[in-house]
Amino acid sequence: MRIMGLDFGSKTVGVAVSDPLLLTAQGVEIIRRQEENKLRRTLARIEELIVEYDVQELVLGLPRHMNGTEGVRVELTQEFRDKLERRTGLPVVLWDERLTTVAADKTMMEAGIRREHRKDYVDMLAAVFILQGYLDKRNNENASSVQCGTVTIDLKESE
Repeated sequence: MRIMGLDFGSKTVGVAVSDPLLLTAQGVEIIRRQEENKLRRTLARIEELIVEYDVQELVLGLPRHMNGTEGVRVELTQEFRDKLERRTGLPVVLWDERLTTVAADKTMMEAGIRREHRKDYVDMLAAVFILQGYLDKRNNENASSVQCGTVTIDLKESE
């Protein structure tokens, strides 16, 4: 089982998937479309990736404003979530994506990727940050025990 992270933009969707242990996120691709409202091919490609990576859950970045308010992009993202749920039958978790694009851009700057090439990767890297944030929170909530195959190790101190 894996989890897929999505960064939904006006003309692109950045895609990332978790490793099978649900510890790390890796960028997969950027799905590009010619027009904002044309989502049929985008949804079809996401379905293909869900099958290819055995995805059981989706995490979709929610683009709130820095002050926490919701604008037009949030409404469009919620509509996209509804389409994803209907089409895939999988649960879609909305995840606050504030500053993920900034973090992605900073990471690429630090890696020495030239400014003109950053736009080619920023959406996929933002999807990685969205998914990794979700995985980290999910794993921290489950930190009282660790499951290794069929063995569960209790990390709580014995009394």
